[in-house]
Amino acid sequence: MFREQVSARPRGGGRAPGARAPDPPLPAVWISLYYVAFYVVMTGVFALCIYVLMCTVDPYTPDYQDQLKSPGVTLRPDTYGDKGLDISYNVSDNRTWTGLTQALRHFLAGYSPAAQEDNINCTSERYFFQERFLAPNHTKFSCKFTADMLQNCSGQPDPTFGFAEGKPCFIIKMNRIVKFLPGNSTAPRVDCAFLDRPRGAPALQVAYFPPSGSYSLHYFPYYGKKAQVRGPRAQQQPLLTKGRLETFACARQPGCTRPTLTAQPPGVSQAHVLTQN
Repeated sequence: MFREQVSARPRGGGRAPGARAPDPPLPAVWISLYYVAFYVVMTGVFALCIYVLMCTVDPYTPDYQDQLKSPGVTLRPDTYGDKGLDISYNVSDNRTWTGLTQALRHFLAGYSPAAQEDNINCTSERYFFQERFLAPNHTKFSCKFTADMLQNCSGQPDPTFGFAEGKPCFIIKMNRIVKFLPGNSTAPRVDCAFLDRPRGAPALQVAYFPPSGSYSLHYFPYYGKKAQVRGPRAQQQPLLTKGRLETFACARQPGCTRPTLTAQPPGVSQAHVLTQN
């Protein structure tokens, strides 16, 4: 007679008492830990490489500065057309030149006494070399230039910058190149001349502010600080002939002499001005 053997299995599908538990998946755990450690180490190595690279980069020297060896000049207000600065306005209608004066006023806001309070007064006519970063925030000192140095074209004696009387002012700004020094220790000047004048017409003379029209040597060299200023210069045109399109060009001259521009040399800024009554 056979005896039926029935295994005692607890209800609910649990493990029988005394049964051996399955082994944990050790290989999967070790593989996961390996990849976690691997990516942590790689992230640290990558961060260290970036840190070392950034320590070797001069934060005050822009990239691709070798593209331009000699600075040119730019003109304000900067309403540029296809062939340079293109300005047309009516003297008797202030709506045609209010935007131009606002652009000049906005540009000169960076040269207000409040904006220049951290800069220092420089009086020497020598290069302002600085080997160490002794200014606040690990920078170098900058020479001060305020808008009132532009005199008639500063917007203070005449808020219209001469547009209301047909003698407009233009702000001339020299482009900045890191460590650029003018040749022969001579302060560079800007020269503006009218082009394509009719034969026999009288020459038009422009007034420069400051009167010397030169950039003091203590504004050189430029080392890349965003707040470092190089004071702009301004020129005020004579009373222009109404209804005639006048073309003038401004360029930086390396020496003290002021030659006459008879054509547009490379690197100059050219403007077309049409004054109407």
